[in-house]
Amino acid sequence: MAGDVITETNGTVGLIVLTRPKAMNALTHEMALEIETALDAWACDEAIDYVLIEATGDRAFCAGGDLQWLYAAGKAGQFKEAAQFWRDEYRLNHKIATFPKPYIALMHGVVMGGGVGISAHGSHRIVTESSVIAMPECSVGLIPDVGGSLILANAPGRIGTYLGLTGTRMGPGDAVFAGFADTFVSSDKWPALQEALRCGAGISAVQEFAVEPPESELARLQPRIDAAFECKRPGDAIAALERLNEEWSKKAALRIASASPLAVAAAWHVIAAARRCDHLANVLQLEFRFTSRALEHSDFIEGIRAAVIEKDRSPRWTHASLTDVPIELLALMAEPVEGGDLTFQTTETG
Repeated sequence: MAGDVITETNGTVGLIVLTRPKAMNALTHEMALEIETALDAWACDEAIDYVLIEATGDRAFCAGGDLQWLYAAGKAGQFKEAAQFWRDEYRLNHKIATFPKPYIALMHGVVMGGGVGISAHGSHRIVTESSVIAMPECSVGLIPDVGGSLILANAPGRIGTYLGLTGTRMGPGDAVFAGFADTFVSSDKWPALQEALRCGAGISAVQEFAVEPPESELARLQPRIDAAFECKRPGDAIAALERLNEEWSKKAALRIASASPLAVAAAWHVIAAARRCDHLANVLQLEFRFTSRALEHSDFIEGIRAAVIEKDRSPRWTHASLTDVPIELLALMAEPVEGGDLTFQTTETG
């Protein structure tokens, strides 16, 4: 919608500004398409040296996709329209990852779900003290998507599986350690960096303002996380976390056990598959096979209801536990999509 995102050139800079601060800059379908159109133009524009994406408001860079719209689409049975949103969003994620020029993301505040997709695939991912990054999809009945499964798979050890199943929030130090960001700039220098990048200072400005990120708690916990998640089933990971009997492990076990059993089981398999695959396009396709069916066949509508619409935080999942999830349903969610699997041609927009 007009006003939700600004795409403009400023000298040699292609500038993208998310402008939905009251909605924590949640990404709509129209915003994704507008960003893609700008990237297509700038990719072949010799006057543009790099792209800078940032957001208005102090609370969030982008808290995710537009869950209220997806909920309404699901309740209305508009499954094809929702699938088209994911097709277009994932194509944008892939385009960012393969963009031929530097793509600089200023990831302040909350960066979750769809916000990860438009930032963490860029060439330069910058965080600060306020940055809070997470992939909390399992808690609303979805799987980590927007290519996030590949970032999780490439995280050290089994950190990514832990993050994907628990939805644990990362501060800047953890985000750098886990591979969701690569540069830390302190908040007192943030406005100066932002202004320099807007004025065309380029990658040298990023290097000039960068400092060592804060210590990572995930790095400290990695040996115990690896041991807990070095197993064949997510249920075994829950048991291992409970046996550790530490505050963090008990919280992690509870988060996994409280999430959608179907989503947890599917996320476990998708992250494992992503670990065997270095190609973002293939991982996005695996994610799309689940998400394109999510409104019709998974707990996603119920998850949004409990977290966003009615906010009672008491989702009624279809399956009581991980052991109750039918193998046949998991297989269905991983099958090629009727009407065509995900592709990455711009002409796919309808």
